[in-house]
Amino acid sequence: MSGLLAALVAVSQKAAEVARLCRAEEPLFRLLVAEKTGPERNARFLQDFKTLADVLIQEVIKHDLGTQVGTFPELRGHIHGEESNEFRDAEGGTVTVRVGATPGDTAALLLAVLGPEHARAAELLAQTVHREVTLGDTELAGIDPGVSPGELGIWIDPIDSTNEFIAGREDVAAVDGVAPGGLRSALVLVGAFERSTGVPVLGVINEPFFQRDPQSRRWQGRYHWGVAHGDTRLCSLSPPAPRPCPRVVLSRAEGAAVRGALGSLGGGPPLFAAGAGYKLLCVALGLADAFVLSQATTFAWDSCAPHAILRALGGGVVALEGALRAQREGGDTGDPPELVYHRPREGRAGPERWANSEGLVAFVHPQHLRAVLAALGELRGL
Repeated sequence: MSGLLAALVAVSQKAAEVARLCRAEEPLFRLLVAEKTGPERNARFLQDFKTLADVLIQEVIKHDLGTQVGTFPELRGHIHGEESNEFRDAEGGTVTVRVGATPGDTAALLLAVLGPEHARAAELLAQTVHREVTLGDTELAGIDPGVSPGELGIWIDPIDSTNEFIAGREDVAAVDGVAPGGLRSALVLVGAFERSTGVPVLGVINEPFFQRDPQSRRWQGRYHWGVAHGDTRLCSLSPPAPRPCPRVVLSRAEGAAVRGALGSLGGGPPLFAAGAGYKLLCVALGLADAFVLSQATTFAWDSCAPHAILRALGGGVVALEGALRAQREGGDTGDPPELVYHRPREGRAGPERWANSEGLVAFVHPQHLRAVLAALGELRGL
């Protein structure tokens, strides 16, 4: 296990670099912002470059963790993500995106999707994919939570909040420290869970677009990590100080009744943000005290990595409906059910197999979770 956390951070750094490259280099930027029906779209394929950026990052992480010599072969077959790596053309054929043995091999595979007119874009991506990542974070190398890679599975969200990444808005003003949308909310999420229990034990959140360098105007990123296994709780963040009354962060799609119930908690009006990963990060950073989602619109890849970090800070992520059900049936006794990541939903296909179907509540301090559940329970007459 020693070295796996550092490897997760390293692959998140490479993924962040690919994400930044797609916006900084003109050949890639033109592809990224092209409308799906516009003249720059490659008509040979039913998916476009926007999807390729996600898929490529996902395959880079799979390669660097489980396939590359000297990494963790026990993880092969247990690294999961949001995207399929097959691109289907109009004639029914497929091209499988993967990382080749050399930059030239990878560029050739990418050209099969992008087309020969985008040779420069394929070359830029391939160079970044094969670049060595060196971490200056010596603390990571010595962390050993005491669980074997052979006991773990990985969930990847290569670019969480993809729509905000594509739109690329850079001038979205923060509200009490929380960005309501824009490029800041596009994150790379890499989380590890126990295969036997589904409990998240390692998490890395990478912010590729944290800030611009004042001189070069290039984007700079940062990352956060957490370990929660057995009695071990380690995190790059410190637990935020608890406020007397919780303030929540919500999706703008949340209904008026939920907004009203949570706004009455006394911590201030709800904050709004894009991207499930970013809202979960806001809780870990202490910018909000809870993230509440009453709908089944997040998935295992959205929540696994942030969930591990929140557990490392003393909190967690519970299934909202399950927690309300437990409250209704047994009062406040016992801990509400936390999300797990190893069991697909029965009778569902595709991404819906991995939906967080009962909504969620993310928190650091248990008293804030109790306050949220009490408010929503009262709303529903529990």
